[in-house]
Amino acid sequence: MQPRTPLLCVLLSQVLMLTSAEGLDCTPGFQQKVFYIDQPAEFIKDQAILNLTFSDCKGNDKLRYEVSSPYFKVNNDGSLVALRNITAVGKTLFVHARTPHAEDMAELVIVGGKDIQGSLQDIFKFARTSPVPRQKRSIVVSPILIPENQRQPFPRDVGKVVDSDRPEGSKFRLTGKGVDQEPKGIFRINENTGSVSVTRTLDRETIATYQLFVETTDVNGKTLEGPVPLEVIVIDQNDNRPIFREGPYIGHVMEGSPTGTTVMRMTAFDADDPATDNALLRYNIRQQTPDKPSPNMFYIDPEKGDIVTVVSPALLDRETLENPKYELIIEAQDMAGLDVGLTGTATATIMIDDKNDHSPKFTKKEFQATVEEGAVGVIVNLTVEDKDDPTTGAWRAAYTIINGNPGQSFEIHTNPQTNEGMLSVVKPLDYEISAFHTLLIKVENEDPLVPDVSYGPSSTATVHITVLDVNEGPVFYPDPMMVTKRENISVGSVLLTVNATDPDSLQHQTIRYSVYKDPAGWLNINPINGTVDTRAVLDRESPFVHNSVYTALFLAIDSGNPPATGTGTLLITLEDVNDNAPFIYPTVAEVCDDAKNLSVVILGASDKDLHPNTDPFKFEIHKQAVPDKVWKISKINNTHALVSLFQNLNKANYHLPIMVTDSGKPPMTNITDLRVQVCSCKNSKVDCNAAGDLHSSVTSVLLLSLFSLACL
Repeated sequence: MQPRTPLLCVLLSQVLMLTSAEGLDCTPGFQQKVFYIDQPAEFIKDQAILNLTFSDCKGNDKLRYEVSSPYFKVNNDGSLVALRNITAVGKTLFVHARTPHAEDMAELVIVGGKDIQGSLQDIFKFARTSPVPRQKRSIVVSPILIPENQRQPFPRDVGKVVDSDRPEGSKFRLTGKGVDQEPKGIFRINENTGSVSVTRTLDRETIATYQLFVETTDVNGKTLEGPVPLEVIVIDQNDNRPIFREGPYIGHVMEGSPTGTTVMRMTAFDADDPATDNALLRYNIRQQTPDKPSPNMFYIDPEKGDIVTVVSPALLDRETLENPKYELIIEAQDMAGLDVGLTGTATATIMIDDKNDHSPKFTKKEFQATVEEGAVGVIVNLTVEDKDDPTTGAWRAAYTIINGNPGQSFEIHTNPQTNEGMLSVVKPLDYEISAFHTLLIKVENEDPLVPDVSYGPSSTATVHITVLDVNEGPVFYPDPMMVTKRENISVGSVLLTVNATDPDSLQHQTIRYSVYKDPAGWLNINPINGTVDTRAVLDRESPFVHNSVYTALFLAIDSGNPPATGTGTLLITLEDVNDNAPFIYPTVAEVCDDAKNLSVVILGASDKDLHPNTDPFKFEIHKQAVPDKVWKISKINNTHALVSLFQNLNKANYHLPIMVTDSGKPPMTNITDLRVQVCSCKNSKVDCNAAGDLHSSVTSVLLLSLFSLACL
């Protein structure tokens, strides 16, 4: 019995028969462009993996092969071999073949054993995409694969378009982005042979694929067939280093964290083709600074870039570390970390964060302080120690007085720079009441302690405070002292006797008195018994009196060494006496000699005294000096009266004595001359020259008088 031919072999033979039956011209390039290689356990050095067939249709003179992986080569006979034993090479290899006349690219896909048996559709798909056309009278194109970064010379042929039955005189035409659209002029086609060429170096990272179109035209440019799409694929070269674009990279991890705690993630970017090993990155730590207590404090996941702790929690103790900041040089390498891969580096800064695992402790159990009685302010600074981070609430101290401060005479605050407790006296202390004070003070952190740490006896301290006796000044009682007297009382009248006591009751000192401030010079004080009497008349209307109250200051001086002084205030309320006569205003008036209105002026009166020694005022014309039937005065209200004429007078100056009397008991009277100017008033002009030197108009005087009346 003859062995059965495998189905795959039969199908492949049929495909070859179909393609050879066409009998077409030679097409430059690889006869097969895609190969599937089963991933073995290991590629063996110098062992042939497969054979590639390339033809430039001109004898393959100076044929050269290039492989995308440095671990493989293609021999002159087309056999692909490994340069050393290797277990993994990635997903795809590319083989570039080139002669002076042609070049082409073949793709080698490395798959598992299960994937090497393709379906019938996949097999025939290969036949359809091979450079040998299956139908006559049609444009046949295959995808063109071009490595990026090719060097001179240019232009160079990269593929060929075939038309099996092209009419005589017809031409090929190539269009699309890269030909007649931006970027223009990268590709062109030989209109007679169909050879496609590239004119410059390509960069896959700029444009990865070009979608072109091929058609045939007659001599007039009319399309005969097409357009047919032609895809140009730029094959990636490993020409981009990995870069870290998201820096600075700063991570934090709490001290005492468990082994394997994730600190941060670092990822790099590679501009090469992500479907190839050119952009397959692996990470590692190149350097750690400092290298204590272990040179390997951290580990980075080579694929993900996660940085984790690898030391025990005990070694991750911030208080025992030489430096709580670590700097790691992280390297990213493409080609899956193989030696031929390109690298990029970045610095990761990792901070070991503090937790409150140390309670504050006073540097000693007892503190001493002294303070003078009557003084306030800071009397002692309490010092503590705390091993935690000085920049955190785990170090900052908070102090509390827990005993010995019933009168709230003391307060304690934290010095933000030194963390010391500043104990202050806020209410003056009295030596005569208590010469000694004892305070119990505790200290805590702003942040709570971790569960396994607590505050111990060292977190409390005692402060002993000694109050020093000071010679205090005598104190007046009451202060201020107040007395009420009538103004104008006789000189030598006793106002009161002041009283001052010495707070230093244990010193048995004597006190002497003196005048400190007496603005009007009205007062005396007996230096021994403190009796205050007058040495001048008290005047309620004096400019030194405000709201009927006169203020004076006295001193009480003890016999200490040096002597101490106390100050007392005396407020004298002065009762009013009718000792001021009223006065009138204004004292000058004008009137026209032909005035129809015989009103002269409205007079007002004022008095420095207080009610009832002021208004209502009585206004009169002093009869003895003025003829009757010329002037008259009429009361308007309690403070104003109207002066008017019985008849017009000739142009001249007149003096009218006005008598005004207040309502005091007994009343006081004042006589004041009112000067009246009778002026000539012609054509709205007032002429008082002949009457005197005054130039105010009658109307102005009347208006001023009415205004004064309205304001009362």
